[in-house]
Amino acid sequence: MTKISDLPRDLTEEVLSRLPVTSMRAVRFTCKKWNTLSKDRSFRKKHLRGAISAAKKKQTKEFQVIMMIQYRVYLFSVNLLNPSIERIGKLISLDVEDRVDISKIFHCHGLLLCITKDMSRLVVWNPYSGQTRWIQPRNSYHRLDRYALGYEEKNNSCRSYKILRFMDNYQGDNPPYLVREFEIYDLNSDSWKVVDVPPDWEIEYYHRGLSLKGNTYWFAQEKLPIFPLGRVVSDMADFLLCFDFTRERFGPRLPLPFHSFVEDTVTLSSVRDKQLAVLFQPCYASTVKIWISSKIEPNAVSWRKVFLAVDMKPLTGFQFDINSGSFFVDQKKKVAMVLDKDRFRSKLTRNIAYIIGKKGYFKKVDLGESTVPSLASLVCSYVPSSTQI
Repeated sequence: MTKISDLPRDLTEEVLSRLPVTSMRAVRFTCKKWNTLSKDRSFRKKHLRGAISAAKKKQTKEFQVIMMIQYRVYLFSVNLLNPSIERIGKLISLDVEDRVDISKIFHCHGLLLCITKDMSRLVVWNPYSGQTRWIQPRNSYHRLDRYALGYEEKNNSCRSYKILRFMDNYQGDNPPYLVREFEIYDLNSDSWKVVDVPPDWEIEYYHRGLSLKGNTYWFAQEKLPIFPLGRVVSDMADFLLCFDFTRERFGPRLPLPFHSFVEDTVTLSSVRDKQLAVLFQPCYASTVKIWISSKIEPNAVSWRKVFLAVDMKPLTGFQFDINSGSFFVDQKKKVAMVLDKDRFRSKLTRNIAYIIGKKGYFKKVDLGESTVPSLASLVCSYVPSSTQI
């Protein structure tokens, strides 16, 4: 009787190339022959073409997204009108994932930059291939570090991936002292270099950067001087800021379609890796508004009319957390999914996906228990990549 592992190579390739991305880890552990085949460049290109094609076909009804829940990273299939959110499976594990908790993830073109829960280690991870690169710090990492993952587009269409790490915070008291560090890690050269940036702006530690077309965008505000104890300033200039990984510098301040205060909810998302979306919910009002860019570049942005405006008072009655997770939009169906906690309870014990749309469309999907009240789930769209780390 012929074993399936003894099939001819061309037939084996044809069968295995039809498997979903989340099955590749099992393929590698089946036998040495399949493990070797799964790492072959020609096979991976064939399998990747099939995976991307299947993902694009599904996106007429569903989206594949990455969610971080309970310090773990999963692949989900999302239908925002059904609605249904199905956990496809845990992505191919990090080498030591079972012993490492992940507190933050940043996505760029199929690669993930992961920050461990103890804020002591960084790893760049390709969930499709299972490849990882653990990044050693130039000196040390800090709990208030901000990070971004992007790339420089070379003339020969080769992408050079880079990490931006920065910190710009006052520490201690009597008087406080400023700690300012800006540095870039180049995956090609495996080295850090210091970048001179004298910022006249601030990015709060809970505002995550969004990678789009190889660059990273943040919601930022005017930097204000230190005031005497007890004085609070809640109103300041706000804008969009981009770090250009090719030029290795921040661009000019870019306008937003609203003006916010410190207590307001502002978060960024992307639309098919081509456009930028921004969600705004003021603390003094219940209406959530989402805009989508018509043009987005490191030095220019323009906005369309409001994509979606939903009064949340009759639906949830609360403001989405200012440092909560993220959101995702289906541009064609005019709906959005916002990840947060179950705020009807005194303790935030459940991860919830709130799906909102026009004419009062509203659904809740329970994503499971939350044992980490301060850590909301994160979501970003995902298409597998064969990029070598």
